[in-house]
Amino acid sequence: MPNLLYDTLFGRHTNSDAPFLFRPGTQELTYRRFLAQSAQFAHALEEVGVQKGDRVAVQIPKSAEALALYAACAAKGAIFLPLNTAYTTSEVTYFVEDSGATLLVVDPERAEALQPLARSSGAQLLTLGASGEGSLPARAADKPEQYQPVDRSADDLAAFLYTSGTTGRSKGAMLTQGNLLSNAQTLVDLWRFSRDDVLLHALPIFHTHGLFVATNVMLLAGGAMILLPGFDSDAMIRNLPNATAMMGVPTFYTRLLDDPRFDRDLVAGMRLFVSGSAPLLSATHETFEARTGHRILERYGMTETNMNTSNPYDGDRRAGTVGLPLPEVELQICDPDTGAVLPSGAVGVIEVRGPNVFKGYWNMPEKTAEELRDTGFFITGDLGQLSDDGYLTIVGRSKDLIISGGYNIYPKEVEQVLDRLPGVLESAVIGAPHPDFGEGVVAVLVPKPGVEIDLDAIWAGLRDALAKYKQPKVIEVTSALPRNTMGKVQKNLLRARFDGAFTG
Repeated sequence: MPNLLYDTLFGRHTNSDAPFLFRPGTQELTYRRFLAQSAQFAHALEEVGVQKGDRVAVQIPKSAEALALYAACAAKGAIFLPLNTAYTTSEVTYFVEDSGATLLVVDPERAEALQPLARSSGAQLLTLGASGEGSLPARAADKPEQYQPVDRSADDLAAFLYTSGTTGRSKGAMLTQGNLLSNAQTLVDLWRFSRDDVLLHALPIFHTHGLFVATNVMLLAGGAMILLPGFDSDAMIRNLPNATAMMGVPTFYTRLLDDPRFDRDLVAGMRLFVSGSAPLLSATHETFEARTGHRILERYGMTETNMNTSNPYDGDRRAGTVGLPLPEVELQICDPDTGAVLPSGAVGVIEVRGPNVFKGYWNMPEKTAEELRDTGFFITGDLGQLSDDGYLTIVGRSKDLIISGGYNIYPKEVEQVLDRLPGVLESAVIGAPHPDFGEGVVAVLVPKPGVEIDLDAIWAGLRDALAKYKQPKVIEVTSALPRNTMGKVQKNLLRARFDGAFTG
């Protein structure tokens, strides 16, 4: 029976002894061995009752076994739901309950904290740790090393990725097999990946960039990956001479440039550096080229669409732009009020249409209708402009999204937590330019009448409620927030006020 995603990315490598993963300090893992383990995991999923179309929520450390679980879900026809490892128990609770996940796979260290959630939601709970330990691999150990994938087509759902909205309620973007494959196939061709490539992979795999771009591209190309747990300058420096390509967020590149060991000789064997998930400063482009002789290739994508545009492999990689629409991807700039298509040079809302665009938001038909037009165009909420020759420049965000270190942070979610803390009447959260993370979170608090806010208590309250990357780096108390005549908080004035909070 055909299973488009599994057959295309995984199944064709079943008998290959080519290297797939290099894990520093451990033996290399071949495609054959990797897929044998994924087959055992698929049998284990079946044993605990996972059916085609069920959601499998995972909050686990990055590892070869975590990728094998992704492959097992594809084979089983289950919908893969990766969750940020920094999410707190309260955050994970929402995702599991909203998705209706039938299985929750977690780090063994979090099993005790999350067991009550599994019990109350009716989900099975298994564990998988950074070194491949846990109840899932233990259950899978004696299972057959072959698994017959279930029948799935391009329109069947393959994954949920949750993305927050300005209302504070997270939305589950439903991605099909066709969505994921169309992007991988396009990028392999556009970025010239082959089985000779070795990708230095330091990105998280709970995110589009690390999982559905980096990993899927390498699976499709038949190349290998050096799998690092995360970004570490020393590890990157050690492994760059053995790689041919790297994908990263701007923070990776600024930190490498801070290291004097990072020079032209170190990257002599590299052919491609890709950056995304947050804007890359023109100055970083220029410094990087001067140091290494390479021009970073910047691209633009979203949770709901995977990749939309890319600077060219051959041709002008323009600093400050995110390049040209991908083949088969249509992009237009529209008036945010009327939806009318605007001419080149005009600033408006970016809308995209193509095989990469998601199917809609899980259990949110009204929100889907708001953001996904009947014509198939997705209203991204990002503001941009097109040059006469088609290069896209992102000039802002119509939503108040903050991107810090490549992670999306929605102010309303942080504000809702702050507003519940002792002494806080109201709050406003903004992003301010940050030299390392791109943007840093700034919170402005207004105290209740006659109350003095205890900032130590505020910091303590945030610690247990929000993932660390969402927590403000600066908190300031003020008597009132700036508002317009309609009573709306003027965040543009706050952004101007705190523009130099991290750089001044």
